[in-house]
Amino acid sequence: MAVINYLTTVQFDHGAIRLIGAECARLGIRRPLIVTDPGIRLSGLLDRLRDNLPAELGFAVFDQTPANPTEVAVKLGVTAYRAANADGIIAIGGGSSLDLAKAVALMATHPEPLVRYAAIEGGVARITAAVAPVIAIPTTAGTGSEVGRAGVILLDDGRKLGFLSPFLLPKVAICDPDLTLGLPPMLTAATGMDAIAHCIETYLSPLINPPAEAIALDGLTRAWANIERATSTGSDRDARWNMMMAAMEGAMAFQKGLGAVHSLSHPLGALHDLKLHHGTLNAVLLPPVLRFNAPNVGDKYSHLARVMGLAPGADIAVAIAGLNARLGLPPGLRSMGVPHDALDGIATAAPKDHCHGTNPRAASVAEYRALLEEAWV
Repeated sequence: MAVINYLTTVQFDHGAIRLIGAECARLGIRRPLIVTDPGIRLSGLLDRLRDNLPAELGFAVFDQTPANPTEVAVKLGVTAYRAANADGIIAIGGGSSLDLAKAVALMATHPEPLVRYAAIEGGVARITAAVAPVIAIPTTAGTGSEVGRAGVILLDDGRKLGFLSPFLLPKVAICDPDLTLGLPPMLTAATGMDAIAHCIETYLSPLINPPAEAIALDGLTRAWANIERATSTGSDRDARWNMMMAAMEGAMAFQKGLGAVHSLSHPLGALHDLKLHHGTLNAVLLPPVLRFNAPNVGDKYSHLARVMGLAPGADIAVAIAGLNARLGLPPGLRSMGVPHDALDGIATAAPKDHCHGTNPRAASVAEYRALLEEAWV
């Protein structure tokens, strides 16, 4: 039997940030903690949020989200939440800020330690409806964390783990494509490839969820048609609208499960000192994983080729690699600074990731190691 769940309230359009006051009132949030990062403050986007908050709304700001959200940052965020006597969270930024906000909302209302709520530690059942309400405002078009039931956190023990629960879904997502107009080209490309990876992996997941597959294909259609235009002409509002929609759809779809790309990118993202970008990792890993999965996906590659506008029988992996090159993304893990001697540890960690079980072809440690070698160019 298939169990299918969708999802949360989304306010989506140019200028949607103007609705933040009404959404706080609807949810009964009077003292929000704003969770963001230093770049959002410097960009002026935090000021834009503040300008749209009602004057009577009291709020505090936590702007120390790191590039890959950490357990240390979660603890600092919880301290800020309690010091402000907050009753909810407004998260504004990329996937890191949104994921951190979910973890803060969890740990402000649940007993420590954080690790007991990780999916691979049996934590899904331990997360309750007590999670503080979150309003998510994405400023990139990639992770789709604003409509996702998961957050990924780098723990103190060095593992980068997923925390999954319907209670972690933001109560509302405010998706305003205008907030992405100033996004630099390389970040536009990398986050856009994250959305493409989500759409492709969830479509290929063997679980039964036809609505998710339909959403994934629509998201891929939009992303494939608009990512190069959004990257080269960042002020193109139509391209930005479609990329934000594709990112949201990718996350709506990955309720069905992801796969080996993410099983590898999560432990790679936990490598100390490198600060590897998740979307860039997914872009680099997609071609070898697509080749690996080919014997186990039936006719799904022909459907992907169709929505990507490729010729019948086109090699999807070659098409992705070509797009990466046109976008100016790195050709492989070596050029991203990943040391070759780290590959064994990543391959060992990959089968323990929560995305491993929904890859269409089961991968052994040795096969994960071979995929990494193929991506290490």
